[in-house]
Amino acid sequence: MKDVLKIMLNGAYTNFKRILFAADRVTDMELRNAILTGTVEPDKKVDEEACIGCGGCANVCPTGAVTMKPLQNPVKLKEGWVKTEVPELDPLKCVVCYWCHDFCPIYSFFEEAGTIHPGNVGEINVDTSELLEEPIKISHDKISFIAQYLSDKSLLSENIVQEDEKIENVGVALEKVSKIKDIQDNINEKYEKDVQRSAELNEEDSDAKTDEVSEDEGGE
Repeated sequence: MKDVLKIMLNGAYTNFKRILFAADRVTDMELRNAILTGTVEPDKKVDEEACIGCGGCANVCPTGAVTMKPLQNPVKLKEGWVKTEVPELDPLKCVVCYWCHDFCPIYSFFEEAGTIHPGNVGEINVDTSELLEEPIKISHDKISFIAQYLSDKSLLSENIVQEDEKIENVGVALEKVSKIKDIQDNINEKYEKDVQRSAELNEEDSDAKTDEVSEDEGGE
């Protein structure tokens, strides 16, 4: 009987709060106090697990709010591509232009949610059991497509203006071409480093397996 009475009282109190204070619909009093005292933790701006570490968001950020921070343990996503860095967003420098999100290849190529978002994106839930087998949810085919596209030098040659053509705002055009070239140079440099790092990881795995075999044979 006490339990039933407790449930009824709790239910009445909850509805009372909802009617008078619009709790659960606008801002609960407890949440309001948490906001005013600065104890509310902001939501994550970067999904580090899904990010492939291409650095595109940092390259296009006009205010330098996005920087790449190195990972303590690099993650091999596929042959020739190792994730060594992930973006970090400084909210004090961010002007919420969304360039980082719109340039993210996951969004621009496949129309899926970008792995970086300057706004409030809510809680990001990641199934760690899947990460044990596959570091990210982006398929190898998509990563290969992104790497090939960003390192394609023909993007520059196809956009060169012919002699008989005119372009009104030359400064903007040159700035865009220069930006593309800088991004491609960064991607190419990263790709070369990743190939080398991938080879090192393969060698480490091979040495580890050899040591395990030697220990097993010694134990027998």
